[in-house]
Amino acid sequence: MNTTIREYLKKNKLICDGAFGTYYGQLYDTDTLPEYDNINHPDKIRKIHEEYIEAGTMLIRTNTFASNSVSLNFPYNNEINLSEHTYNEALDYVKQNIEKACDIAFSAASDRAFVAGSIGPIPYENISLKSQYMEEYISICNVFIAKKVDMIIFETFSHIDDILPAIEYIHNNSNIFIGVQFAVNQFGYSSLGLSFKKLFDMALSNPYIDSVGLNCGVGPSHMKKLFDKLNIVLPKNKYISAFPNAGYPKIVSNRAMYTSDNEDYFAGILKEISKSGISILGGCCGSTPEYTKKMCRTIDIYDNSIYKCDAEGETTNIHVTDLSFYKNKLNSKSGEKLIAVELAPPFGNDDEKLMDAAHLLKNSGVDVLTFPDSPSGRTRADSILVAEKVARETGMYVMPHLCCRDKNAIAIRSQLLGAHIIGINNFLVITGDPVPSAMRQSVKSVFNFDSVGLMNIIDSMNQEFFSSSPIVFGGAINQNRLNLDVEIMRVKKKIASGASFFLTQPAFTKKSIDNLKIIKKETDACILCGIMPLVSKKNALFMKNEMTGIDVPDEIVERYDSSMTKEEGENTGIAIAREIMNMASFCDGYYFSFPFNRVYMLKKIME
Repeated sequence: MNTTIREYLKKNKLICDGAFGTYYGQLYDTDTLPEYDNINHPDKIRKIHEEYIEAGTMLIRTNTFASNSVSLNFPYNNEINLSEHTYNEALDYVKQNIEKACDIAFSAASDRAFVAGSIGPIPYENISLKSQYMEEYISICNVFIAKKVDMIIFETFSHIDDILPAIEYIHNNSNIFIGVQFAVNQFGYSSLGLSFKKLFDMALSNPYIDSVGLNCGVGPSHMKKLFDKLNIVLPKNKYISAFPNAGYPKIVSNRAMYTSDNEDYFAGILKEISKSGISILGGCCGSTPEYTKKMCRTIDIYDNSIYKCDAEGETTNIHVTDLSFYKNKLNSKSGEKLIAVELAPPFGNDDEKLMDAAHLLKNSGVDVLTFPDSPSGRTRADSILVAEKVARETGMYVMPHLCCRDKNAIAIRSQLLGAHIIGINNFLVITGDPVPSAMRQSVKSVFNFDSVGLMNIIDSMNQEFFSSSPIVFGGAINQNRLNLDVEIMRVKKKIASGASFFLTQPAFTKKSIDNLKIIKKETDACILCGIMPLVSKKNALFMKNEMTGIDVPDEIVERYDSSMTKEEGENTGIAIAREIMNMASFCDGYYFSFPFNRVYMLKKIME
């Protein structure tokens, strides 16, 4: 093309192609990924591109949606611990596949259409490999940059975090138009539970992204209803895209089959979508060149109006109720420290000890009681239900922990709705411990997202459901992480996702406290320093050797003696706790976790 997409969009709507994968499957009666034929049968791939161009499209997407080391399964991706050699082999194959796909697309397009490099999500399951696949996105983009595509479009994503480094890389190394499209259900939520409005806000605030839109997930009518709800003012030189499915599939012989006779209906809805100022329009699953032809005949491409919400008009002031456990102390500026105490829910159904501990703490000056969510991957009573009972019987503020290990986005959103209904509004949001290795044959971790992803879900739900009484949530700090810069970055991301406070790992050393001081300085976070009064030498040795993330040095262990009485052991733990609290006086409060729920020690510590 003798112009750029940015110049073209100043005067025209951009009509794009339709589905590649489902159309390929329809033509060749196969469930095999079409991406393999970039190398094996390039003539089949070129034929589809040419059909879309002849139908009138001004942009074709390379046949590379699944061109990544996981989806193409070459040949070792199922191994959790890939050696550098085998992963590099897989990545080399991916790069070769993308290069061939670009050559085919440019050959078909000639000067008749723009070419966009298509990138789909890399469907990795092991969260520990996240950074590896973030780097893979950059490697993929590097091929597209070298091939000089007109656009790079990230399609069918449920979040933006994984691709942010790649987006910045594209911007820093080219002038390529960058598009991001999210897949949501008919209610507007991605598979990670984020609303499309939240996703659009995140993408539009990124200075490097040129267009934001929706693709896949829903048919044209549902997509139109979602766009009708969109309430934004589009920044200058930003565009919105719409690529709905042809409709909804029927499963025939384990294959998803789409209707292929609603081209007029599809094009009519897309015309209505285009009238609201959506500038980039195409099709996703089930659409064919016939759909594209109808779109080109129906949509006025010379209507270059841009989506813009009327920001004027009446607004409603919503009275916001602050239900946070820290509202009084922090706002009073009295210098008082916040006090949180952890109570571990029982392994069985006997809650007598827990309730005794809660009642003992009722008039002790504790600001909030926290309840871990099956820590170490071992089943305990549900943290939210236990917290509700304690709140009901004691009247204290409660804060269950909520981890990402056991539930997907649907279950967690459901749990949050229910928790809010029964009055639970404070949460500690954590990624969570993995399932113990001995149980992994029968119990599978979910980890649909990490703690930052879960925070984004809560932040989105606060806007949609809980605007008058938002959920208040905080995060965890591991000040013992070897790379402190990574932890500082994580804290900043959590604050940006709505975290109001942080509870730390138990501190036992000056180095641990010094790290907290650095984190406090760099982030200005509200920090409650973790205090764990160990009660015996056996207890100290267990925490040192059995609990990851907790650094108990030898000098602490040596302050205990195996011959100590129970009282002597507790007094040693009390003395160490006071020393740590004095060193951590710069923190906003303290987070106590007492071994064996010995909460009566708090009174002596606070004296």
